[in-house]
Amino acid sequence: MVSILDGVYRTSLALATDFYQLTMAAAYWKSGLAERESVFNLHYRKNPFGGGFALACGLQTALEYLERFRFDKEDVSYLGSLKGADEKPIFEAGFLDYLRDLRLSLDVDAIAEGTPVFPNEPLLRVRGSLLQAQLVETALLNIINFQTLIATKAARVSLAARGESVLEFGLRRAQGIDGGLSASRAAFIGGCDATSNVLAGRHLGIPVRGTHAHSWVMAFEDEEEAFEAYARALPNNCLFLVDTYDTLEGVRKAISVGRRLKERGNRLLGIRLDSGDLAHLSIEARKLLDDAGFPDAKIVASNDLDEGLIASLKEQGAKIAVWGVGTKLATAYDQPALGGVYKLSAMREPEGRWRPVLKISEQAAKTSIPGIQQVRRYRDAQGAVCDVIYDTARPVPEPCILIDPLDSTRRKVVPADASFEDLLIPVLRKGKISGDLPSLVAIRQRAAHCLADFHSGVKRFTNPHQYPVGLEKGLHDLRNDLILKKRGLEKTL
Repeated sequence: MVSILDGVYRTSLALATDFYQLTMAAAYWKSGLAERESVFNLHYRKNPFGGGFALACGLQTALEYLERFRFDKEDVSYLGSLKGADEKPIFEAGFLDYLRDLRLSLDVDAIAEGTPVFPNEPLLRVRGSLLQAQLVETALLNIINFQTLIATKAARVSLAARGESVLEFGLRRAQGIDGGLSASRAAFIGGCDATSNVLAGRHLGIPVRGTHAHSWVMAFEDEEEAFEAYARALPNNCLFLVDTYDTLEGVRKAISVGRRLKERGNRLLGIRLDSGDLAHLSIEARKLLDDAGFPDAKIVASNDLDEGLIASLKEQGAKIAVWGVGTKLATAYDQPALGGVYKLSAMREPEGRWRPVLKISEQAAKTSIPGIQQVRRYRDAQGAVCDVIYDTARPVPEPCILIDPLDSTRRKVVPADASFEDLLIPVLRKGKISGDLPSLVAIRQRAAHCLADFHSGVKRFTNPHQYPVGLEKGLHDLRNDLILKKRGLEKTL
């Protein structure tokens, strides 16, 4: 598979981080904690878009970042130029030498891209030296948060299209060139069939699609003349944008040019609607195309589409075969951030024992989960039934009881006959990618297959069913004990 990082980003990305990661790293180094083995987990707290799931995405980009992680001499020189409040260097020369020689030796286990995931589940588990695991936090969140968000949006749009083709048209409104590339990648994994982003086509192998804009038609005195000129220039790519002046009259002119195309041995691929009442116009355009002998010509629609509008248009009987979705997909318009977090969950003591750790908060949702976590997905003959987060230091008992981390009265006993799969798998060992990475096509296929494993209620756009996810009872009890201990209450109960 072609690498985005190799193809586009040719300089060191070690400084793609928050400053406090480096100040903490310097303090770990100074305090003798730099090499203390630790475990961090990356998860999110709430499903995006008011939905019932998210689609894990961004792992390959994250692994490439980790494998290529280096501070080059320019990075180190820049850090050495930074001054503190006393106008003296913030970072000691010894620490800068440490960074110059640093090569990541982290182990990462992760949920495969294209897998439906849920709040509190670790999408990545990072294990290794405290300093190294801390340094990569910001970049991992930046990559995984955004691509997971866009892949989820694309999955929702594709579900709304009910098997019809979806094209990603978001580059011009995306968050920069790099955001556009990441959005194209994630949208393809989530279910989009092609992109308008030619750079993504080149570097990622995603099919590219597109025809012409209104400016093409406006450059000619006559709309039909514009269509004819385009047909002569690109006879094998004739899908005409028909709403520059009068949409249905534009369809008739496209048909006229389509007839001449046919005589020359080519064909009219279709028309695109980009404004107006898309349901009404598509129905009328379909009649015109069919009556003129072009039943195979596709009607493509664009114009600020999202899953809600697509679902509404289908309910209205719209005759749209291809959906071009841009701004609201590539920018995750209705929820611009996933809100993923990266939390320390365990540290190895000098004598070798693992010590589970957690952060507590007045907000229950922000109290973290301790331990070296794994996610187990249980299935029956109908598909996925529940997920259990457990601590690998404690075997999962039978029967297994899962407890909602936000409401301990919500419990579920896992069916005795359910099969299971542990979702976190080795992907990086000693800083090197483990095994061959799957192709984008394979990841996309996985996403479609895995989504089909879930009840339709989980994928519903409005008031979705809450898929059961919880802590294994032993991990729940450990977490409660640690909370009480940190609050000084364990001896009063």
